[in-house]
Amino acid sequence: MAMSINSSFTSAKGEGVESFLGNSLLSRTCPSSSSLCNNVRMKSVPKIVAVTAPPRPQERAPASTGSVKQAMTMTEKILARASDKGCLSPGENVWVNTDILMTHDVCGPGTIGIFKREFGADAKVWDREKVVIIPDHYIFTADERANRNVDILREFAHEQNIKYFYDIKDLSDFKVNPDYKGVCHVALAQEGHCRPGEVLFGTDSHTCTAGAFGQFATGIGNTDAGFILGTGKLLIKVPPTMRFVLDGEMPSFLHAKDLILHIIGEITVAGATYKAMEFTGSVVENMTMEDRMTLCNMVVEAGGKNGVIAADSVTFNYLEGKTQKSFEPVYTDGSARFNAEYKFNVSELEPVVAKPHSPDNRGVARECKDVKIDRVYIGSCTGGKTEDFVAAAKLLHASGQKVKVPTFLVPATQKVWVDLYTILVPGADGKTCAKIFEEAGCETPASPSCAACLGGPKDTYARMNEPQVCVSTTNRNFPGRMGHKESQVYLASPYTAAASALTGFVTDPRKFM
Repeated sequence: MAMSINSSFTSAKGEGVESFLGNSLLSRTCPSSSSLCNNVRMKSVPKIVAVTAPPRPQERAPASTGSVKQAMTMTEKILARASDKGCLSPGENVWVNTDILMTHDVCGPGTIGIFKREFGADAKVWDREKVVIIPDHYIFTADERANRNVDILREFAHEQNIKYFYDIKDLSDFKVNPDYKGVCHVALAQEGHCRPGEVLFGTDSHTCTAGAFGQFATGIGNTDAGFILGTGKLLIKVPPTMRFVLDGEMPSFLHAKDLILHIIGEITVAGATYKAMEFTGSVVENMTMEDRMTLCNMVVEAGGKNGVIAADSVTFNYLEGKTQKSFEPVYTDGSARFNAEYKFNVSELEPVVAKPHSPDNRGVARECKDVKIDRVYIGSCTGGKTEDFVAAAKLLHASGQKVKVPTFLVPATQKVWVDLYTILVPGADGKTCAKIFEEAGCETPASPSCAACLGGPKDTYARMNEPQVCVSTTNRNFPGRMGHKESQVYLASPYTAAASALTGFVTDPRKFM
């Protein structure tokens, strides 16, 4: 058996949607069923004030937020702090204060339009230093409407004096645009906008990537984002938490992408609908930040509201030099209740793919060896980070062979692009990723962006404009996701993608490792 799973389910109080009853709901501090909270309410709960901390706080034992000693999960604690509540339970509706709102060129114009319609043409955003605008999706294209979207972002950023607007003006050479970053979810982390204990909303479903930093991060629609622009607040329902315990020894041929594909295949694309997915265990503790980002990135593919991983020394080390703002991590209490718990022995897992046309259509890579492919795509917020390319380069170098199908490489950000040409790949005789890719016959690394992950205009780099079969490190394989609606996409890890490029078929990476 490929995995060992123990699932235990506990009922979560108040999971249903609560009706909005004016001030009576907003005045609720805790569920009425909690005698402890009733006692606290009688004594009046003091306002919770965020405690400042140095950018690199000391590690400490888990503790509850504020003075109310009700066991809570990490997600519940973050939302309790953000809503000035002493304690929260799943199902409660609360107004939360936003630490960061992110939008990009696809959803930004709509968000701006709603903001101006509802708050007035001359209205100012609630906090110009908490709005992050990152053009990244349809950038390197001649499509006039796509280009106009970026113009709208630029006009708004200048009008509002937005501090964090990562602009791009010269599309002919991304390197001459010092402010341009690339894919929003990776750029948010690299630029220090992801901090433990905070609340981050973004007009993109994969905003949940930032949960890897121990914060509440989730995607929202344009209407909600427009409301946040004007008020800095959003009314949300507290999600119940599912816990995923990953223990054992991580095999050298596995990648974080394999683990999240295993999990989604196990619980299905609806298995975590409007739930928080909390990852823990020895395997997670030993992961790099980029691997943790891969795990949290795809929780939305299981319907999750957010993914979250406890902040630790790995988190704090990553954040050094990236942010000067103080933050205060929170941690799940030992007696916190979970909606469900899954335990995986990672030592027993093997490389997998998600077959067309759903992320939960799990298949073992070795059993798909007869699937002939037309191309390989390595990129996106899920699989276009530095470590993703290093993994692919290591396998290609170890094989000593050339790829048999076009292999497209799209770095997520400018920093990742630079890394491909400067970082030496371990055990590769002093070669960089770019050198190994060149020797293997891959396409030259493209300009950083989302590129073909979301299809885009027909001149989008690596877009599938005809029916083809592709092995991709992206996150979705629905019909038409990467272009032509009759194309087929197999989601895979960078290892599996590189191995497949070498054979022209879906290939288990152990063949070359």
